[in-house]
Amino acid sequence: MLPPILTNRRSILSSVVGSTLLFPAIVDQLLADNRELGTDPLMPREPHFPAKAKRVIFLFMTGGVSHVDTFDPKPALTKDHGKEIKADHPEIKDRPGYERIFLKKPQWEFAPHGQCGTEVSTLFPHVATCVDDIALIRSMHTSHSNHYNATLGMHTGSFAQSRPSIGSWMTYGLGTINRNLPGFIVIAPKQTYAGTQVYANDFLPGAFQGTLVVPGSEPIRNVAPRTPAAKQRMELEALKAINQEHLAARPMDGSLAARVQSFETAFGMQTAVPEVFDLSGESDATLESYGLKRGQTTGFGWQCLAARRLVERGVRFVELIDTGSSGNWDAHGDMMTHEPLAKNVDQPIAALLKDLKQRGMLDDTLVVWTTEFGRTPFNNTAEAKGREHHPWAFSSWLAGAGVKPGTVYGETDEHGVRVANNGVHVHDFHATILHLMGFDHEKLTFRHSGRDYRLTDVEGNVVQAVLA
Repeated sequence: MLPPILTNRRSILSSVVGSTLLFPAIVDQLLADNRELGTDPLMPREPHFPAKAKRVIFLFMTGGVSHVDTFDPKPALTKDHGKEIKADHPEIKDRPGYERIFLKKPQWEFAPHGQCGTEVSTLFPHVATCVDDIALIRSMHTSHSNHYNATLGMHTGSFAQSRPSIGSWMTYGLGTINRNLPGFIVIAPKQTYAGTQVYANDFLPGAFQGTLVVPGSEPIRNVAPRTPAAKQRMELEALKAINQEHLAARPMDGSLAARVQSFETAFGMQTAVPEVFDLSGESDATLESYGLKRGQTTGFGWQCLAARRLVERGVRFVELIDTGSSGNWDAHGDMMTHEPLAKNVDQPIAALLKDLKQRGMLDDTLVVWTTEFGRTPFNNTAEAKGREHHPWAFSSWLAGAGVKPGTVYGETDEHGVRVANNGVHVHDFHATILHLMGFDHEKLTFRHSGRDYRLTDVEGNVVQAVLA
């Protein structure tokens, strides 16, 4: 007779241990790890090693910001404007209309700023005042030239298939502090390329899924209670007892454990969410610094100030996606669209950095600014108004806890076409962010479908030069 069907991983592993006694230490560790997550997936956990950074604010400029017009000055590009260069890459020479390409100069001036002298263009005059707190990476590169794939890669480390997002990995590694708020929150007026996958948990337990907040009068819908708190607590306790009994018979069901936990979090959110998104207690000076009018509930300034209030209350990972009414940074037709986009985010980002610093929060908050790829320093005619997708080189920056301030790392060639030295791939960028949060990126793993997965896949090196 065939043995009874083994219905879950615990019973399978227990059967292996009981019948063969093979690898008992490994099996016991697997069971222990999953018991911990299954019982309380959101419990606070220590990282692999001590780190200054306790939380992350991830600023994503969707659409592809031009590095040569913002953070990567190239005098030779201006001097050689109109010069024809060789289209020696399949992504260019195989594209109709790009048999010949010509250098295109930047449309904004660069100047040094701060004591460190980092050059920034006039597109970001407010962020330029913060360069002494920033580690700028000018040698970023990625593995895909399509928006969907590059956006997916920047968020998950995978350029083709769904994988857990960086925010999910972070909360999986650290757990959460404030049980009345989600540990991972994304604030965006609308979805970006790759949609919900940029904040999905994928195969990680459901407790680590990001929560979408849409700016407006009701950032998270249906959060207002419909019954008195005391009665609701009694109902919740009764439901909890039933759920725990149900869960006890299914101890390795991560999605079920997450659902049970979500009821408790949702109860706390009824009080915490209205309070955290109520900016009425902020001073006029604070609101003005973010470019906000009193009572305003939209705009990137609102997103930035809300992010500060969220991390102040223990949220581990907050992502702000710039998908406002003015479109995104995908400037094929006209580079001048970068001007209103930059104006929309420049003052709020600088205000966020200065606000965190003034409150002493920049000491343990990591701020990340990035886009999915750069834009071509050339086009099919020298007088073309726009720029195309450019995965070979772009700029990103880090600020805050554990970061070496006033630093510029990496370099592109004289025209900003390719990385010249100290290249930083997206996997390296992720490895560095995880390191700043106290994780060895090779050890922050999750077993799925018979293999251990990680954010950096099988690559990635920490960029030591940007660490304090």
